[in-house]
Order: sequence, then structure tokens, then C-alpha cells
Amino acid sequence: MKTLSRVYDTYAQANAAVDALAAAGIPTKDISLVANKHVSAQYADVDEVSDAAKGAGMGGAVGGAAGLLAGLGLIAIPGLGPVVAAGWLAATAVGAAAGAATGGVAGALIDAGEDRLHADVYSEAVRRGGTLVTARVPDAQASRAEAIMAGYKPVDPVLRDAEYRKEGWKSFDPKAPPYRPTQAEVDRMRANWPG
Repeated sequence: MKTLSRVYDTYAQANAAVDALAAAGIPTKDISLVANKHVSAQYADVDEVSDAAKGAGMGGAVGGAAGLLAGLGLIAIPGLGPVVAAGWLAATAVGAAAGAATGGVAGALIDAGEDRLHADVYSEAVRRGGTLVTARVPDAQASRAEAIMAGYKPVDPVLRDAEYRKEGWKSFDPKAPPYRPTQAEVDRMRANWPG
């Protein structure tokens, strides 16, 4: 089993990648999506997640990508705060067992075998408005799943790391203040949001 992770600048790209993975036979229980809360107008003004909302949408979805995406809910993930998420990775990132040193999405990605640099960049990208898609796939399907995910123009983590470093960023900081996107960034994030 191999874990593949990609971040997309828009929710629409990530949504299309999830649909394509499910259509290729990857079970939705093995696909996760974590997006900045600003992708949805419903959640944009939420600064904290009540205990009742924590973990909403985290159940195993059945019946294709529509089932996974219908299971999206607002949850709090260490280092990111409120995010819109569904799937196994989000559940792991919320849990106390996620990455002893890092926690949150970065810790969950590292625990799943992702390179530390990529995990930090992916976490920072979500914090700044991106959408993370992660899939657990059998080794025999890994190449096909990688090609599917690449077809939706994911962020190149090496290039994005260089861009962030030009701004003074060193690594993902779970204690960093919440990122406040501009209205143009919010509009981009909401492109093709289902709700």
C-alpha cells in the first residue's frame, strides 16, 4: 500500500482529482480531502469549532466520490484550525496519535510516509487556501493514481517551498497565526465549491 498526497490551488482541481480517483476504483474510504475553511461561504466566518462539530464528516463514505464529498464537515486540525475535511487523513490529523513531534496534517502525512519537506509545504498550502488530496492505493495502482492526480495540476512542493522561503517561511508552524486571505483569494478558493 502506498500513500499519495497532492495539494491543489483550487478546490475545483482537488474535487476533480477525487472524482477521477474514485472512478478509477480507489475506494472512497482510502481518499481524504482537507481544504481551507474559506472554500465554503458557510464556514468562512467560523473561528473555532465547537466540540459537536469536531469530526463532523469524518465517517467512512460509501458510494463513490460524491459520498466522500457529501461527508465534508468542519473540523479543527492542530496548526490549521477550522478546515473543511473528509476521510482517513483528516481523522488521523485530529487524533492525538498523529505524529508525535509534529501533529496535525504534517504529522499525519509524515506518519503515512510523506517526506517531511512535502508534508510541511502541503500543510502550509492548506493554511494559505489550498486543498489537499491524499489517497492510499495498492502498489499495483500507484502509477495510475499518480498520473490521475498529476492530471489536475497539483502544486509542485519543491517550487512552492522555494516561493514560501522567499517570503521568509522556514517550515510549517502549527502556532502561526491564522492566514487571512484577500477577497480575490477567497473567490479563487470557492471556485466550483459544491455548496
